[in-house]
Amino acid sequence: MSCCVLQITGLIFGGVGMLGTLAATAMPQWRVSAHVEANLVVFESVWEGLWMDCISQLGRRLQCKLYDSVLALPPPLEALRALMCLAVLLAIAAFLMAIVGVKYSQPGKEGPRAVSTFILAAGVAFLLTGSLVLVPVSWTGGRIVRDFYDPAVPVPLKRELGAALYVGWASGALLLAAGAMYCHVWGRAGSHSHPWLAALAAPAPGVHAYV
Repeated sequence: MSCCVLQITGLIFGGVGMLGTLAATAMPQWRVSAHVEANLVVFESVWEGLWMDCISQLGRRLQCKLYDSVLALPPPLEALRALMCLAVLLAIAAFLMAIVGVKYSQPGKEGPRAVSTFILAAGVAFLLTGSLVLVPVSWTGGRIVRDFYDPAVPVPLKRELGAALYVGWASGALLLAAGAMYCHVWGRAGSHSHPWLAALAAPAPGVHAYV
């Protein structure tokens, strides 16, 4: 019963993490303009994302423009794009494998060996996806904080953490939690479906006599 609860919970966490990864990849609020002057009247805010930059005027009018040329992008931005796109694809694959694993874990379906294979594949994929999401998000956040406190960076170029970064951190945490749950379920299922594991773990006859 506990394994079934963990599978359903992991599926929910993985689904939410997958949607969050999609949202973080598409959102333009990775870097937002920082208003550090106390007496500054803010008329517009600048958002910078992986695919576009936007200007919000007085919170009412929003203008966005896609980056013109892929070849003209800086290498760090290209790397962030590649990692997040890979994370999206892997998150979708992990979620589909999790659905299959939950389906075959029901009584009367395939044997526990097939269940363990799907569950393990989903768990490893979720763990890898969570790591892929956290790397670009954390790198971007660290660079924003470093530039913000760097006196050599002009005030108009200073940026703050955008909403997409928080979505990415939360999604990465959910994906890692889902992966840990599925790996735990697979470990418990493997101990029951493979008696030789328990035999290896048990002490040999007569060993206790020499202890």
